[in-house]
Amino acid sequence: MNLIGIILALFFACYSLSAQEINEIVPGSVISHYPASTGIYIGCPGIAIIGTGVYLAKHSEFGPGSSEWESAVTHVYRSEDYGITWSRISTIKGLFWASVFTYNNAVYLLGTDKHHGNTVIMRSDDEGKTWTNPVDSNTGLLLKGQYHTAPVPVLFHCGRIWRAMEDASGAMSQVGGEWGGPHYGSFIMSAPLNSDFLRQDNWTISNVVRRNQKWMDGQTRAWLEGNVVPTLQGGVACILRVNFNREQGPARGDIAAIIQVNKNGKKAKFNPKTGFIDLPGGDKKFTIRYDSVSNKYWTLTNYVPSQHKDQIHADRIRNTLALACSDNLHDWDIRFVILYHPDIYKHAFQYVDWLFEGEDIIAVSRTAYDDEFGGAHNAHDANYLTFHRIKNFRSLKDQDIK
Repeated sequence: MNLIGIILALFFACYSLSAQEINEIVPGSVISHYPASTGIYIGCPGIAIIGTGVYLAKHSEFGPGSSEWESAVTHVYRSEDYGITWSRISTIKGLFWASVFTYNNAVYLLGTDKHHGNTVIMRSDDEGKTWTNPVDSNTGLLLKGQYHTAPVPVLFHCGRIWRAMEDASGAMSQVGGEWGGPHYGSFIMSAPLNSDFLRQDNWTISNVVRRNQKWMDGQTRAWLEGNVVPTLQGGVACILRVNFNREQGPARGDIAAIIQVNKNGKKAKFNPKTGFIDLPGGDKKFTIRYDSVSNKYWTLTNYVPSQHKDQIHADRIRNTLALACSDNLHDWDIRFVILYHPDIYKHAFQYVDWLFEGEDIIAVSRTAYDDEFGGAHNAHDANYLTFHRIKNFRSLKDQDIK
């Protein structure tokens, strides 16, 4: 961070609203808040359950005041009262775009070390207070090069751990480097359960599946941020966000792509004739999880209501968070609008990571919302990390959704 950013951060830390005052303004429980003037924005939200009513949440810093392009910073928070209040317990340098998950009484973070950086994994054996350092192939440095991802789901299935990534080879690494485009190729990482996840040689990497620019009449800009899910046939699939060229107009935005993965994790393939699906909000980051109670797939997604269609490009409209479900991954039903604000330019509930907890869903959001300093820089550049509980989610049904 530059000197001006440090001074601003110190100023706002001293004179910002109290936690109680902020919680009265912003939906949900506020975990973290950065005024826009710091040039640091909240990204990469993630959540994990580590005990009854005990949760961990995390986010990364991005923006011109951050160090995302050199050695990214991630913060970890803890709640012991079912998400009502939170305290920061650790700060990690050299971690970006990471998923947080638990396995065998340990907590893990899997992402990159910076924007378009190496793929790394870290483990905590004290519930997130301290973390291993990925210095080599035996301690969590899994892939060297340029990689892209987000806090996407980690799946335990068929005796393996699975996670989607993007090969970003050829993307420029300096500030302002190209996002998406032909550089992002999808692949899947997997490793045997009960193996040492920090060892590179325990991981299998599938082939990289690159987008063909001729697909969808040449309108696709990128595919990214894949969700690895179990299929109804017992296999594994990866559901990708599909982003469209802005020069093609604002209407597109409800398309995703399904890549098939074989059971040993070595082969991924895509059929352009059958692989594109209609998914509300499919051009923005979403998280899909399978629920064995309802036998449905569920997602929280930034679909675009009818009153906002064609206002701006669909991938920038993130003011509506909706709960949707599917029986088969191809046909999706919007069940309920969870969060909404009528302004599309400086308000958003986005990049939501979430988990099932009994009859409820617990979630964390990269939230752009009002504060006493003029609000978020814009809808994309969020100023809050917020926690939300969706009670009795399986029974929600809004008949007035348009």
